[in-house]
Amino acid sequence: MTATMDSIRQFLGQQRFAMIGVSRQPGDFSRTLFGEFLRRGYQTIPVNPDAQEIDGHACFAHVADIQPPVDEVLLMTSPAATETLVRECAQAGVKRVWMFRGAGRGSVSPDAVRFCEANGIDVIPGECPCMFLPGEAWFHRFHGFVKRITGTYPH
Repeated sequence: MTATMDSIRQFLGQQRFAMIGVSRQPGDFSRTLFGEFLRRGYQTIPVNPDAQEIDGHACFAHVADIQPPVDEVLLMTSPAATETLVRECAQAGVKRVWMFRGAGRGSVSPDAVRFCEANGIDVIPGECPCMFLPGEAWFHRFHGFVKRITGTYPH
């Protein structure tokens, strides 16, 4: 499955979601992305079993611990972790999962994508959310431009 613009619009149209795999390290890209979503008014809930808080926001060990529950999750994890986490998402009633990919494999796992599809979870397998946020930095727009000319930009 490939990402669709409809799925991306639906995900970004919600103002509340969990971000699993937000690093404790301030310089990590996951922290940059977390901060960008907060700056844009999203209620982004960090999930990392090794952190109590991230940038002053309560951090949860598992998506099922979040109350009220979330419908959407952005995964910033390894593909191996993604395979486990999509099962936790299904048990927690998550309806939409975005598996981050900037370069390389990112969070995408073919088995996790198949699991989501088989369990009625709308999945965005790859893509960097920054390409779809209005007014982002030139390199994110350039990334989108390259994907358009190579025919890999979501339709």
